[in-house]
Amino acid sequence: MLYQNVCLEAISYTLPDEIVTSDEIEARLEPLYTRLKLPQGRLELMTGIRERRFWPPGMLPGEKSVESAEKALSAAGIDRRQVGALIHGSVCRDFLEPATACAVHHCLGLPEQCAVYDVSNACLGLMNGMVQAANMIELGQIRAGVVVGTESGRALVENTIRELNSNTSLTRNDIKLSIASLTIGSGSAAVVLCHRDLSRTGNRLLGGVVRANTDQCRLCQSGRDESADAQMQPLMRTDSETLMREGIAVGKLAFDDFLAELGWQRADINKTFCHQVGKAHQKLMFESLGLDPKIDYTTLEYLGNTGSVAAPMTAAIGIENGRLQKGDKVALMGIGSGINVIVLGLEWH
Repeated sequence: MLYQNVCLEAISYTLPDEIVTSDEIEARLEPLYTRLKLPQGRLELMTGIRERRFWPPGMLPGEKSVESAEKALSAAGIDRRQVGALIHGSVCRDFLEPATACAVHHCLGLPEQCAVYDVSNACLGLMNGMVQAANMIELGQIRAGVVVGTESGRALVENTIRELNSNTSLTRNDIKLSIASLTIGSGSAAVVLCHRDLSRTGNRLLGGVVRANTDQCRLCQSGRDESADAQMQPLMRTDSETLMREGIAVGKLAFDDFLAELGWQRADINKTFCHQVGKAHQKLMFESLGLDPKIDYTTLEYLGNTGSVAAPMTAAIGIENGRLQKGDKVALMGIGSGINVIVLGLEWH
């Protein structure tokens, strides 16, 4: 995928106020830790995540998606009548039907002549949405698009704690499948893409690549669609070690494709923003890609794994903190269960 006419005009984020530390989660897991004689501090030690954040109980994801999208539209300064697509890309959504994007579109007051829909692809939903909006802009179908999403990790973490404490048949080996669920946090992000003729920033989205290895689609799975269950008690099982190994293998192939597609060398890349999983994953990924980890900007230490909003939210925070300089070539990378990979290239002005 190569784009001549697409600019990333604004990227924004919204964070929950409630902070939950890994130490607090371990304190709640005291029955499990006592029964299996597990040492305190292992959760942060294994993942590099000291805390994550949660939205208030009962909050619908669409509410915060409206807030993040309002911030992005305000920063972009684009006439809302120019917005031709509103894509909601998070795993979390308000209802099975209609699309969460419908309520967000309504609250934002966007045009009726606007494509409005949800995209679901585990941790890559927002990046998929960015590709779709960019394609529509490049084809001349729309002038601008908004991609937004909000992830809420409270239910998954709390239900995982409840399951680990109550199921006394679990062994040390069994609980490995639940560790990834305890790293999940909450957050919201929005991206405004537009045609370069509308852009005030000139921040070009140059293109990117996708790659999949669906032989590994069962390495990280929730149960059946818990959204259909009035009790809303999601659980997830993740073979973290195998998923990390296989994901990085697909990521390396995708990254080689990406360099060839954009005509870049590794040394051309000044900064990266990636999907946030854990410290071990980041270290192995950058070793595999042959990149210096110092060019990466991370938020996982204090936000945890925030799913589909992780990469764009981290980028928004990094940009806000002055991470990018004029002329930087930036790689935005995501590896999601499935396994799917997206790598996008930006030229920052």
